[in-house]
Amino acid sequence: MFKRYPILQPLLIALTLGLAPFSPQPHILGKIKWLKGGGVGMQALDYFDTLLHGLPWLWLFYFLVNQLIRLLKNHNFFKFKI
Repeated sequence: MFKRYPILQPLLIALTLGLAPFSPQPHILGKIKWLKGGGVGMQALDYFDTLLHGLPWLWLFYFLVNQLIRLLKNHNFFKFKI
């Protein structure tokens, strides 16, 4: 199924691992708010936790950009080689 719909794997992982735990708010959003507030009181484990919850989103972003570049290359939107 993942070979037929390659977007499915990064999307599912980003939505599950990237947002878990879901209640009262997604964990990554709380960490981002904490960092935007200056990160006062954050310890090394909190930064590591932010990295682990952020990696699925980075993978999804990379996948989407890669697919967009492939699509544009195949339709000759680029006049130069990438």
